[in-house]
Amino acid sequence: MTSSSTTSGAQAGPQSVPPIVTVDWLHRRLETDVGRVVVCEVGSTMGGGDPGADHRSGHVPAARFVSLDHVLADPPTATAGRHPLPSPEDFARRLGAIGIADDDTVVAYDRRGGGGLAARLVWMLRVIGQPAALLDGGLAAWDQPVEAGDVDVDAVERTTRPWPSTAVADAHIVADHIRAGGVVIDSRDRSRYAGDNEPIDPVAGHVPGAINLPYPDNLDDHGRFRTGAELVDRFAVAAGDDHPIVYCGSGVTACHNALAMEHIGLGLPRVYVGSWSGWSADPERPIAIGPNP
Repeated sequence: MTSSSTTSGAQAGPQSVPPIVTVDWLHRRLETDVGRVVVCEVGSTMGGGDPGADHRSGHVPAARFVSLDHVLADPPTATAGRHPLPSPEDFARRLGAIGIADDDTVVAYDRRGGGGLAARLVWMLRVIGQPAALLDGGLAAWDQPVEAGDVDVDAVERTTRPWPSTAVADAHIVADHIRAGGVVIDSRDRSRYAGDNEPIDPVAGHVPGAINLPYPDNLDDHGRFRTGAELVDRFAVAAGDDHPIVYCGSGVTACHNALAMEHIGLGLPRVYVGSWSGWSADPERPIAIGPNP
């Protein structure tokens, strides 16, 4: 198994772009495929502040700003969670408005560096068959001058592509999968999983039977993805499951684990988009507390 630094991750079906790429890879593609590679910065108001203003203060040249809140998710509902997927029609329209065409290769990053937000865009595109990758190291890895201000783009028409049923899971599928002995991975930090701390959702804990693999542990001390061998060891628990499921708080950072799993050849797992925000909103759903599944 090669290191993630070589960007030789698994490929998704017909796609020729690995799920995780380095800045060197991006430089090569920008030099050879000018106009076909679109760089995107994903931001959200979840952490407070103005992510659009942050983008305008300095970004990878020509990088489009993609709002997690308004492009990659619909408004929250009860059991659908805090970041439901938009309809295929709305997703196509929103991407078209920022000039992302059907045949563009998208490379996404965020200011967190690790890609916890940008992974959502990459996952959404990959599951509908569009080449997309997460930039390892995020904006901090960019080694050339940045560009400030707005990025002017021309809107394009996009094809509407449905969300594949094999890519997503709901609460019933999660419960059935656990009952059948399948692997379900909770991507949140250990304190939230254990129920010791819940800063966002009204109920603490985790889905009974889910194991805890916090997504930040995909990264080394420098904020880059760990080597392929390290990730293989990390996700060994899922190697025997052909259809594992990942979740987090609201279906965003779970995509980071999904991409890491695809990167090492496990294929894309299903994402429970409602995640803990959806599961815990239903009083009929059981809840586990503590460090164990």
